[in-house]
Amino acid sequence: MTTDQITATDVIRKVPGLIRKAPYMARGLYYYSLSNDDKPQSIGTFVERNARRHSENAAIHYGEQTLTWHQFNQWANQYAHWFRSQGLKRGDTIGVLLENRPELLAVVTGAGKMGIACAMLNTSQKGDVLVHSIGLVEPEKIVVGEELLDTFEAIRDRVTPEGDNTLLYLADRDTRSDFGDAPEGYTNLAEAISAVDTLDPAPKDPPRLGDTAVYIYTSGTTGLPKAAPSSHRKFFKASGSFGLMALNMTPDDVLYCSLPFYHGTALLVCWGSVLSGSSSLVMKRRFSASRFWDDVRYYGATTFGYVGELCRYLLNQPATSQDRNHPLRKMIGNGLRPSIWSEFKERFGIEQVAEFYASSEGNIGFTNVFNLDCTVGMSTAPYKLVKVKEGTKEPIRDNQGKLQEVAKGEPGLLIGEINQKWNFEGYTRKEDTEKSIIRDAFKKGDAWFNTGDMMRDIGWRHLQFVDRMGDTFRWKGENVSTNEVENIIDGFGGFEDIVVYGVTIPGHDGKAGMATLVPRDQAPDMDAFHRYLKDNLPPYAVPVFLRLTEAIETTGTFKYKKTDLQKQAWHPGDEGDQVFALLPGGNGYQELDKATVAAIDRGEIAF
Repeated sequence: MTTDQITATDVIRKVPGLIRKAPYMARGLYYYSLSNDDKPQSIGTFVERNARRHSENAAIHYGEQTLTWHQFNQWANQYAHWFRSQGLKRGDTIGVLLENRPELLAVVTGAGKMGIACAMLNTSQKGDVLVHSIGLVEPEKIVVGEELLDTFEAIRDRVTPEGDNTLLYLADRDTRSDFGDAPEGYTNLAEAISAVDTLDPAPKDPPRLGDTAVYIYTSGTTGLPKAAPSSHRKFFKASGSFGLMALNMTPDDVLYCSLPFYHGTALLVCWGSVLSGSSSLVMKRRFSASRFWDDVRYYGATTFGYVGELCRYLLNQPATSQDRNHPLRKMIGNGLRPSIWSEFKERFGIEQVAEFYASSEGNIGFTNVFNLDCTVGMSTAPYKLVKVKEGTKEPIRDNQGKLQEVAKGEPGLLIGEINQKWNFEGYTRKEDTEKSIIRDAFKKGDAWFNTGDMMRDIGWRHLQFVDRMGDTFRWKGENVSTNEVENIIDGFGGFEDIVVYGVTIPGHDGKAGMATLVPRDQAPDMDAFHRYLKDNLPPYAVPVFLRLTEAIETTGTFKYKKTDLQKQAWHPGDEGDQVFALLPGGNGYQELDKATVAAIDRGEIAF
């Protein structure tokens, strides 16, 4: 179902299943509908409930470690009490620079119990970009994992907060039993909390639903990353809609997640689903397609937190007689291509794909509650799909200055109405928030959140994702800001013009980064340029393709014709351009020849 419409028959067929799920739906709807921002609840409320009701059930599996809900809650309490002993209070912020491991969730939960927000720093960021991200939230303390110490040390002098014990260190091991040795200038956080009380804290000024629980970083639509505050209420909404209404999670469920927990999909959706279902989480540091099904069988995973790229990796593995020999029956995530949706479900025996649509900063989300194919589901929030100028996310207004809705079945820009019930939490910077709001869209005084995403209405209030518009593209499950990459390239020097965009590669999800460059005097040293990009950009943001050319065509208003460049993609053309690519197995950029270009066109090269 790529463009097919959902019919009444499709929906009616799902009704018996929904009736069986009614108790989960009702409880999920309760969490989803919570709106009193002053209510004293937090993510810690879920954890404490699970520790009381399911004390000895597994909460987290990590490698050979298993923590019960009782153990995890006590561990989080130690962080909570220690943070309070350091003078941290409701409304304060700490930075968290940890890769996927249980310490990350214990820190976030412990901080959340005290009303302290955690800024979930992107572990792929480095240099100026990481400095910028930390500066957006001005944290009182920063937790740094041993696995990212070198990255942080490179910027330490530029971001260290003032005061005592502001740099906190966690060794890369099971820090409940092995503290390790902290480097000079850092407080060993595992050792510091070891003698602290394990009882549930009872702060005089407890966290409220509307308080910020975490900051999730997004590239937004332009420029450097933005910090989007996500409230405890957003955790409850995610837990209710995804964990209960969509997945019907129970204490017997085990959710496998290798997505980075600085992302909302892993932290709010996957962890939130585990919290609401009193389920258990398999937390993986890295994804491995070759080991995935063995892991699923080993841990007894029933549920998988995915992005579309991971599904394609699994499909590309050789088929075996064991493809259906596993307990995995449910999936939640986004980006599963309609073209492989049915094939994936059939080959691996998946019963439910809970594809969803949401953003960390947005006020609108869609959930595939009915378990229909090739859709992000439906939403009770008010939204519209509107016409946009080609190649942009700028809506078209009519002669009266009003936005124009697209015809049913046609792709349009998704916008969500901002009102008291569906508020927009925005970003830390007011100017960034305002840029995402469309005002006076249909009537004077109204306000709408511009998602920047193109959707198609396929019936019964169900949408299908079409494309991401504007100045970002998605590659390897990550949003890449073209402006950010252009700014980094500009720092290398030697280029007159720089334009960055995404190109679609046959057989790949998302869009790969490509940069068209006009050298000032001579072509750059490609090896030096590649090293520079690796040192200053996350791996997923390093352009896969480079084009060296004498000039870049512009419009009459001096805007680059990105659409034409995207169509030309990696083909050299007749202008004498040189095109380079980061080919699999290579050590840097290699100039493309006709045979390699043809192989990419046929989808024979996996990037």
